Amino acid sequence: MIILNMLQGSDEWFKIRTGLPTSSNFDKIVTTDGKPSKQREKYLYTLAGEKVSGIKEDTFQSFAMQKGIEKELEARNYYKMLYDVEVQEVGFCLADNGLYGCSPDGLIGDDGGVEIKAPLIHTHVSYLLKGKLLEDYYQQAQGSLFVTGRKWWDIMSYYASLRPVIIRVLPDKTFLKALEVELILFCDELEKITSKIK
Repeated sequence: MIILNMLQGSDEWFKIRTGLPTSSNFDKIVTTDGKPSKQREKYLYTLAGEKVSGIKEDTFQSFAMQKGIEKELEARNYYKMLYDVEVQEVGFCLADNGLYGCSPDGLIGDDGGVEIKAPLIHTHVSYLLKGKLLEDYYQQAQGSLFVTGRKWWDIMSYYASLRPVIIRVLPDKTFLKALEVELILFCDELEKITSKIK
């Protein structure tokens, strides 16, 4: 893994991610049970278009997403205090083969990482009651483990004044094998499509 230090959300950060599959979108490549996703083709075509044009496709940013970005620092500080750890902020982690990557919300020591979500209150309450946080971000967490080679990854849902939901994710060898196969096929097809539309 290659760690690229840049500010997340900067022009440089968007440029490195243009045309590249990232763990936040691995759910568009593979389902939680290791099968190809129904969103695969659309994501494939989007990335191929980005690779050739050099332009990152604008993605919709809801009020909830914008609020989550604003609350991320507060949530990260809460996590640091809760576990008494240092959280290393990095821009982007690129796989050794240069074909895909992830943008962690933080790396912890040599073994861990964290993905922070700061959703609207109703979503956070649903995570507290129904425990679907892992289900919603399973491919992203496993994908970040795959890209970085880390031993564990915490997914955290944070809402000020309510208790957080924090789930520690360990590598799922069966899923990671399926993810690796699907990523190889996806990246190979991406290369072929890119060549055809140049």
